[in-house]
Amino acid sequence: MPGKCSEVLVAGPARPAAPVTEPAAPVSADALEEALAGVLADVVRAERVPPGADFFHDLGADSLLMAQFCARVRKRPELPAVSMKDVYRHPTVAALAAVLAERAAPAPSPPLAVPGAAAADAPAADERAYGATWFVLCGVLQVALFLAYGCAAAVGAARAGTWIADGSGLLETYARSVAAAVAGFAALCLLPVAAKWLLAGRFRAGHRIRVWGPAYVRFWCVRTLVRANPLVLFAGTPLYTLYLRALGARIGRGAVVLSTHVPVAADLLVVGEDAVVRKDVSLSCYRAHAGVIETGPVTVGARARVGEQAVLDIGTVIGEDAQLAHASSLHSGQSVPSGQSWHGSPAQPGGPDRAAPDTVACGPVRRAVYAAGQVLTAVTVQLPLTFGGLHLMQRAVPRLDGLLTPGPKALTSAGFYRDAALAALVLAAALLLLGALTTLVLPRLARPLLRPDRVYPLYGPRHGLHRAIGRMTNRRFPATLFGDSSAVIHYLRAIGWDLCRVRQTGSNFGTEVKHDNPYLSRVGAGTMVADGLSMINADYSATSFRLRQVAVGPDNFLGNRIAYPAGGRTGRNCLLATKTMVPLDGPVREDTGLLGSPAFAIPRSVERDHRFDHLTRGRVLRRRLAAKNRHNAVTASVYLLLRWLHLCGVLLIAAWAVGLHSRLGAPAYALAGAAVTVFTAGWFALTERAATGFRPLRPLYCSIYQRAFWRHERYWKLASVDHLKWLDGTPFKPQLLRLLGARVGRRVFDDGCFLPERSLVAIGDECTLNAGSVIQCHSQEDGAFKSDRTTLDAACTLGVGAFVHYGVTLGDHAVLAPDSFLMKGEDVPAHAAWGGNPAREMPAAVTRDARS
Repeated sequence: MPGKCSEVLVAGPARPAAPVTEPAAPVSADALEEALAGVLADVVRAERVPPGADFFHDLGADSLLMAQFCARVRKRPELPAVSMKDVYRHPTVAALAAVLAERAAPAPSPPLAVPGAAAADAPAADERAYGATWFVLCGVLQVALFLAYGCAAAVGAARAGTWIADGSGLLETYARSVAAAVAGFAALCLLPVAAKWLLAGRFRAGHRIRVWGPAYVRFWCVRTLVRANPLVLFAGTPLYTLYLRALGARIGRGAVVLSTHVPVAADLLVVGEDAVVRKDVSLSCYRAHAGVIETGPVTVGARARVGEQAVLDIGTVIGEDAQLAHASSLHSGQSVPSGQSWHGSPAQPGGPDRAAPDTVACGPVRRAVYAAGQVLTAVTVQLPLTFGGLHLMQRAVPRLDGLLTPGPKALTSAGFYRDAALAALVLAAALLLLGALTTLVLPRLARPLLRPDRVYPLYGPRHGLHRAIGRMTNRRFPATLFGDSSAVIHYLRAIGWDLCRVRQTGSNFGTEVKHDNPYLSRVGAGTMVADGLSMINADYSATSFRLRQVAVGPDNFLGNRIAYPAGGRTGRNCLLATKTMVPLDGPVREDTGLLGSPAFAIPRSVERDHRFDHLTRGRVLRRRLAAKNRHNAVTASVYLLLRWLHLCGVLLIAAWAVGLHSRLGAPAYALAGAAVTVFTAGWFALTERAATGFRPLRPLYCSIYQRAFWRHERYWKLASVDHLKWLDGTPFKPQLLRLLGARVGRRVFDDGCFLPERSLVAIGDECTLNAGSVIQCHSQEDGAFKSDRTTLDAACTLGVGAFVHYGVTLGDHAVLAPDSFLMKGEDVPAHAAWGGNPAREMPAAVTRDARS
């Protein structure tokens, strides 16, 4: 079809496979033991390392030192490669040498397929990303499309507003508001579908779209529109399923898709009958690799279940009645056989089968009535209040009318700006009051109607209440305001969490905490959570749901990005490292650490982490905690002030647009939208840089009770990232990251990577960062905080959902597979392909899976 994505690279010469490194000659266990002991002695700065000495307990090493040890071993070609998983499972030189010698003895097993096999290779000459000219032109076209969309939306909104304002009386104003809401809602829902079919047509497996080119601009436009569709808010309902079908996805009868990650290449998605895809699952049917967008199929069989935070790469299959566990992933080419349960990253056979609630009656009539009720609620209650409420306020408050429709003279008067500031203050106060009502009061009224361990049918009144409770109590603003401070305890208790007897640390929870049901979320005394905890209180089948209590034991420490399901087998005094898969089978783990997916045991703590214990006891703790609370209170006040000033700026831009409308028409509103975007980016860039004194961050190793950490917390609070999401996939994202202090090379493609500490990151030329990837330059374990720099050399690729820790270096053209966790201190060689959780070197497949 002319003008469609069929113009992309679908053929061309095959890329050569990555060079295969010849295996080193077998080494005896005694020789290995001596060599490994010598390397480790240099790392820990000891004269001699006894073969039976434990790395962590006897030698006092930590994961950072052992990562350096692994990197040094890899640089000696006569020695077999050592991964951090090997180190943790065999924590003595003797045990490690024995297992490495045994592993080297038999013939090598067939290679494991790696996403983008030959991934370490640079792209062929005809597949390289477009140069600087197209890089700039792409940005120009994206801005033009943004302005065109904004202008069209402004024309519609202005005409609707004028028509509503002409209504006489409350009833007519409401009727006109409903009519405008119906028209606007239909337009916003149908436009992305029409754009997908007009601009992209039908996606096919094997499409290869070079970034920054004309085909990519069409792809980006489709991607942006389909993910901005208001129907995404209805994920897990028949409306959302209907939307996916309209985009081309083949969704079977009774299937439930709870993930809001909309599959852009939806034509390649197949979800069988009665299958369940849980929340936060990534199944976009495309990925970016070495400057090229690649599309491929994702198939979920009938009655299959996909767990929370799972990542499904292109070219993956889950068979009928199969299950992929939470915090797991399928790499390209992997397939879960029918009836089996797999877990881990990359997934492997095994793992417990999470029982779904019993099947209940849930026919097409119930689904249709529920969908119709959602639409009616939106167009008769929610949207009319937004459309008509403003006009009623304008009539009731004449002074507000002068602010909303200023004349040319008003824009130059001091009183106008005073009124704008006052209006912003009143609006902010009203939003805070409304937020408190919907977060703290309304959910408690619905709480008695939902009981734990009872099975309820989907698409009924209780299902609607369950969704409403989750939405109202998972507000981003209060979690950000109160997180990383002592106030977060009181906030979580207020919305329903059971926190037992809290041992206040001042950093019990971060700013990103979510749940399915707050009243069934329990955390034991003395437990600390870094950030990104997701409490999974709800189980689903294709026809029903069931709520269960999720309980985290006392004296735990939970790292970043933990999905904690009901029935997690962890008890007292556990350390759950970043991206750890919480075990659901076996004995209850206590007094230990867990790492990886699937999880395995590691030391609960090491000697280095106890260096600040003297600050966590008695009078010293009370004094420093009081000082931290005062510092955090100032931070929260500054946060609120800056948000209010930002709201003032947005209202002023809107008022200027109204004042210019008489001369410019609808383009004034489109320009205002662009001005708000630029103002927001500049404002938060300024506040973020001011939070660090306009200096780059420095590596830290300190206690959470020292001022250096409190300043870092202030930086997190003031460094907003919401405005960055709108720039994903555009040339403007790398430019803004540079403005925020990151060292970013030329023509970097960023499809949605998150960098908590921008100025500690260096990204080389033509790197490719996929959606959901993270480069985090810090970690916190109990009361110790550590941060360091991370460097990506030229042309690196981070897969979807990949997580890179601090102190890491990736060499030129290195690739990190989807959903991998690259631990702190790792040194990935150039042209290497790593993957897994924790990540390790993975053998390249013979041919590239995307073309096989």
